[in-house]
Amino acid sequence: MALYFEVHPDNPQPRLIQQAATLLKQGGVLAVPTDSSYALVCQLDDKAAVDRLRRIRGVDDKHHLTLLCRDLSELSSYARVDNRQYRLLKLATPGAYTFILDATKEVPRRVSHPSRKTIGLRVPEGAALQALLELHGGPLLGTTLIPPGETESMNDAEEILERFDKLIDGVIDAGACPSQPTTVLDLTPMEKGGDPHVVREGRGDLAALGL
Repeated sequence: MALYFEVHPDNPQPRLIQQAATLLKQGGVLAVPTDSSYALVCQLDDKAAVDRLRRIRGVDDKHHLTLLCRDLSELSSYARVDNRQYRLLKLATPGAYTFILDATKEVPRRVSHPSRKTIGLRVPEGAALQALLELHGGPLLGTTLIPPGETESMNDAEEILERFDKLIDGVIDAGACPSQPTTVLDLTPMEKGGDPHVVREGRGDLAALGL
């Protein structure tokens, strides 16, 4: 049975977030609120947890998972970022954007895109998830919580608990979060002087980035 952590959306109780972080350290998979629907997350360097996360979500190893980072300095440990890319990232973080960048050697091979050696990264808003990332002490691997065979992401913690109670280890409830997915931007063309490629337009505002 999954543990249920009901936390304050702006001031999440450290004791509850610590319990959730401990579950992750033990190889757990959690459902957490983000600034664009709920996500399933686990430790980056735990192969069994990553495989389990993929099974729960119903995706294979070709599906791009995303690294959720606390801030830009953490993001730059896992992706190669030039000056142009950095300026854009600074405008957009934290926020409802996912960026595709070239992965560094810090990223386990099974996590980066097999043929392109790229990684999806985001710096989410939201006090509960930021507190979890802080206590975990590093990025988490995540994927939007869309039930297998469906197209709509989930954003209600009680419904998630009901449907995934026996499959995941915990749910953090910080109130309903938006159900719109992130805006996905491929920043790799910028390395050769090109413009970012919009892979998916979602909750992140393109106009705010001048795109």
